[in-house]
Amino acid sequence: MSFFIVFSCIVIILIVVSVYQKLTNAYCKSKVSLKGKTAIVTGGTAGMGLEIAKDFARRGARVIIVCPFEHEGENAREEIVRETKNENIVFQHLDLGSLKSVRKFANNVLKTEERLDILMNNAGVGIPADILTDDGLHLIMQINYFGHFLLTILLLPLLKKTGQSRVINTASVLHYVGTFDKQRWNSTGQYLIRVYGNSKYCLIPFSRELTRRLKGTGVVVNCVDPGAVGTRIFDSIRVPLIGIIARVGFYYAFKTAVEGAQTAIYASVDEAAGSVSGEYFKNCRQTRGVSSAYDDALASAVWKESVKCVQLSDEEYRKSF
Repeated sequence: MSFFIVFSCIVIILIVVSVYQKLTNAYCKSKVSLKGKTAIVTGGTAGMGLEIAKDFARRGARVIIVCPFEHEGENAREEIVRETKNENIVFQHLDLGSLKSVRKFANNVLKTEERLDILMNNAGVGIPADILTDDGLHLIMQINYFGHFLLTILLLPLLKKTGQSRVINTASVLHYVGTFDKQRWNSTGQYLIRVYGNSKYCLIPFSRELTRRLKGTGVVVNCVDPGAVGTRIFDSIRVPLIGIIARVGFYYAFKTAVEGAQTAIYASVDEAAGSVSGEYFKNCRQTRGVSSAYDDALASAVWKESVKCVQLSDEEYRKSF
């Protein structure tokens, strides 16, 4: 009986979410060309990231897609070229779960690329495992937050050199269940949905603090909330029943990858979106995240702890700022 009640509640929630998203979903209407511009899309080989990369490619951009899996990356590159007729698509290896890999990738980009107009920090994991990486960071926190934090800082010299460039951080509605607790930031034994929320929550104060530090450089940094998207991000859930419900709900009740990609595309190319920084976008319009994430003291604290966690050296800091 209790199972039936729980299942019924989940079905009702999925129906409500589905109706809400159909009523509020929006598409990016900008027709701006990206010819002559370069974009990096993390996680650009599948799901929402792949659709973002395809859009950039159709607009004429040089697109660098990255992920940890060589076969997936090469297949994605071929698919993008085939569908968009844009040959200027590159796949490069990047494992956000390794700070060494992030540094290697960033150094290569700085050496080989002449410009970087869009850094789309899209890659993410759901709740795959409650473990620490070799860097001593929680796996979810490192891939969703710390990896992108370090990547962004290391690529700032090129972003600033390019001018009028954009950094887009992919948050989530689940940032509402997140917080900043440096004592437990990288601890195991927590509810993984809370850890996931923390990883998305921290992107907001990070974006705002980085905006403050980049004032006058021409680089804008914003967060986007794609909504509940039916991608494979939660395919790794290990509790069978929850995993089945998540997959069925995501694929049939929530946004498609194309729909979920729209706000990220909007924040990347729309003229109005490029005139603000440190802001939060959802359904192709500027809005706000949870109020606590907008505290300046919090932003400073998140920044300082993040610098420690990614072991940012004085030399790396000087090169970027």
